[in-house]
Amino acid sequence: MDGATIEDGEMKLFERKQAIYKSLDEKYLVHGQRYKGQQYSQIYFARLHHLRNLLHSLVTKWKPHLEVITVLGLEESKECVIVGTIYKHMKLKPCILDEYSKERTAVPLVKPHNFLHPDDQLILEDEIGRVKLRGSLLNPTDFVTGIGLALHGMKTIEGDFLVQDLLEAGFPPQTKLPRLGEDKYVVFVSGLNVGSNIFNPLQFQLFVDHVTGHLGGENEQKMTSQIVRVVIAGNSVIIPHSVLNGQALTPEDQRKLTEPIKEVDILLTQLAAAVPLDIMPGPTDPANSFLPQQPLHRCLFPGASAYNTFFSCTNPHQFELDGFQFLGTSGQNIDDLDKYSSAQTKLEFVERTLRWRHLAPTAPNTLGCYPFTEKDPFFIENCPNVYFVGNQDKYETALLHGPEEQQVRLVCIPRFSESGVAVMLNLRDLNCHALNFSADLDS
Repeated sequence: MDGATIEDGEMKLFERKQAIYKSLDEKYLVHGQRYKGQQYSQIYFARLHHLRNLLHSLVTKWKPHLEVITVLGLEESKECVIVGTIYKHMKLKPCILDEYSKERTAVPLVKPHNFLHPDDQLILEDEIGRVKLRGSLLNPTDFVTGIGLALHGMKTIEGDFLVQDLLEAGFPPQTKLPRLGEDKYVVFVSGLNVGSNIFNPLQFQLFVDHVTGHLGGENEQKMTSQIVRVVIAGNSVIIPHSVLNGQALTPEDQRKLTEPIKEVDILLTQLAAAVPLDIMPGPTDPANSFLPQQPLHRCLFPGASAYNTFFSCTNPHQFELDGFQFLGTSGQNIDDLDKYSSAQTKLEFVERTLRWRHLAPTAPNTLGCYPFTEKDPFFIENCPNVYFVGNQDKYETALLHGPEEQQVRLVCIPRFSESGVAVMLNLRDLNCHALNFSADLDS
């Protein structure tokens, strides 16, 4: 029983609906792997192997009359297809050596929001060679380092490759969309930022009371009883930087360090007592900084972790709910694409990662990740039904339709501490809408 209303003098109870949950985070867990000085070349080789096999199978239908050759096998003015990984040479790309340059001037280093420059160039690499790409078909602003492509063109007199056509990996295959005869909702929220100046405890308490069925009339409580899961997509806590200075912590610093986590636990305990709950780590949470981020330790949440409805998950997070496939991140992959490429909206970046079949193509070049040696866990093998990204500037959503009847709901989840917005998605038809919470008494 999660909600109750009084009707004709009698209390009307609502029982919360249930959904079958299956975690698919196994491939993102770093199980007992020890860093032994391995380099990042191996994860690129694993990525190229995956994408090359995939693209080779697609090229036979795309350009059946052309030969697929290696970069070193290119011949001048001979049309062919080459397959490899894109490297983007960027003039403004930050370099760690610049911070230690002995010849630094008094002018501070520029830190723009976006590092694009008109002189950026694209290069294609395979295991044995690389070639500079030319042609109006390829706009460097649309691509980033780490993407796998098949390119149709020819080698020029200058030794460059003139691109005439390109083939992306395209949307992954998708299992048939399950059919649900009743409304069941999943609620997404991110960017609570407990411990920051912009966090409003009353605002999030309103969210908790709504989800747990303690607010609203009969219609509202009936709807909240249909919420089968809550997903918190990163940045639940912000630890003050002044505390993390490498010095011994004073009692006051210890209090500043632990109080935000204790406050989050109190709030999560209320949620976990009423509804199944997934919490993902984000860049500001007490977890490893590189992807995939490992689950937040349960000892941080002694109250919430006492419930079997509480699940601490990885970032990225992948799971199945009543047969619907979910895939999501806390936003680092999309934010990094925004730094090194351009698009009209964040949703366009999200769609590109699906077309490229890779969650984080800029890792490990500009986005930190674990140096895997035998796999690239960010390769998207199956198309999700719902693809969500947390900690974005505003709420955005779109329903994508792929060439093979794929259907994907894309969701950008705004930072709750700034917007007061959570997102509610209906499994029955994949429609979603925003939930707005405000604690402003003047509004």
